[in-house]
Amino acid sequence: MNQSPKSDLAKIFCIANQKGGVGKTTTAINLAAALALLKKRVLLVDLDPQGNATMGSGIDKNAAQYSIYHVLIGETGIDQARIQSPTGKYDVLPANRELAGAEIDLVQMDEREQQLKSAISRVIDDYDFVLIDCPPTLSLLTLNGLAGAQGVVIPMQCEYFALEGLSDLVNTVKRVHRNINPDLQLIGLLRVMFDTRVTLQQQVSAQIEQHFGDRVFKTIVPRNVRLAEAPSHGMPGIIYDKSSRGAKAYIDFANELVKRVKADAKKKQAQAESTAT
Repeated sequence: MNQSPKSDLAKIFCIANQKGGVGKTTTAINLAAALALLKKRVLLVDLDPQGNATMGSGIDKNAAQYSIYHVLIGETGIDQARIQSPTGKYDVLPANRELAGAEIDLVQMDEREQQLKSAISRVIDDYDFVLIDCPPTLSLLTLNGLAGAQGVVIPMQCEYFALEGLSDLVNTVKRVHRNINPDLQLIGLLRVMFDTRVTLQQQVSAQIEQHFGDRVFKTIVPRNVRLAEAPSHGMPGIIYDKSSRGAKAYIDFANELVKRVKADAKKKQAQAESTAT
């Protein structure tokens, strides 16, 4: 585990999108690594049975003694299951195919959607950021992620069909906020795999900015072959080729996210003080 002084930041974010193939896991891995470069203590929770975030962090998902599956069913804690990424220098709660069976086990448990939140609460003081890489489906696993998070970061491609999926996800976040987790909010939308040569992408990007305003991150991650190559080498793109356009974009994104977190915290504090007086 990364060792550094304790921080009062401790933010838990889901990286989520109900549409597959939109760079969600790439975002989770590279954001974790970029935050680690900024000297933040980071835990990346792999909540996808495919285990791509685990492998992309340089960890053999099948060799792990414990995984998130064992944490969710109460067999062990995160402190026993976490493994440090040898390349990214952040902690990973690994996942593998065993996680696919967790849905059946969770259904029989009390407060089944709160299992991940409960597990994270026991190690939260060890971290500045906890990032949860959700599967691309609205399942009991995703619900555990949303129930345990304070915010949702949505990576999305600027394509026509992505807008419809975005609407569904925003509505899901609102329902979870209303019924399960009142702390949950939309942190922001990150435009990824962006190609400036495609007119449609520019048009969709403009629509997103118009509709969501300052909830859209200024950073735009370009389509970049080096980011796509990195997972096969078991390392984040920002480590594999830190000079690539994609790597630079994710480092910019990490800086922007930290600034947004601090700005949101100041705004909440000001509102609380105003209410008190």
